Amino acid sequence: MPSRPAAPEPRRRLTREQRARQLLDVAWALVGEEGTDALTLGRLAEAAGVAKPLAYDHFETRNGLLAALYADYDQRQTVVFDERIGSAKARLKDRAHAIASGYIDCVLSQGSEIQDILAALAGSPELRAVRRCYQQDFIDKCAQWLGPFAAGEVVPATGLWAILGAAETLSEAVAAGAVEHAAAEAELERVIVAIVKRSA
Repeated sequence: MPSRPAAPEPRRRLTREQRARQLLDVAWALVGEEGTDALTLGRLAEAAGVAKPLAYDHFETRNGLLAALYADYDQRQTVVFDERIGSAKARLKDRAHAIASGYIDCVLSQGSEIQDILAALAGSPELRAVRRCYQQDFIDKCAQWLGPFAAGEVVPATGLWAILGAAETLSEAVAAGAVEHAAAEAELERVIVAIVKRSA
């Protein structure tokens, strides 16, 4: 008597964290392929092969999804900064290099998708507040990393915002192919060093 074919293994249910990771990965792919304008929770559910209510359960709104994507990027950026700052010598030039290389490399690792997300974050007061929160977090970290090399161990807020502005602009220029990666990194490092030294 012929043996019966083995029954297919039941599909394993993903945990909430695993499902969120899957949805974020699919969302990043959609942004890369179709841009943020096409990114809706309905489109995400369709691309991920899940019911639409599941996407809404995780992110609630399109703005919630965009905020979650930026938070996901920020988490990866934090890991890179922690590693580079942790391995850098306690000298201004080395700290500046760690910040410059870390910022630009993180933007490049995400490709044009992060530029689209950043542009989308400017689209509403709610999303602008989300972006400002992460900007302030970077400012606070730079104050901690660079403070020991400044007068009174304090880099002025204007200088810290100037560092952020230079980092964002140079990273965007590298991603667009307007300037060379190495040149932008070296320039950002010089900007950081000059701002801190000026405050010393």
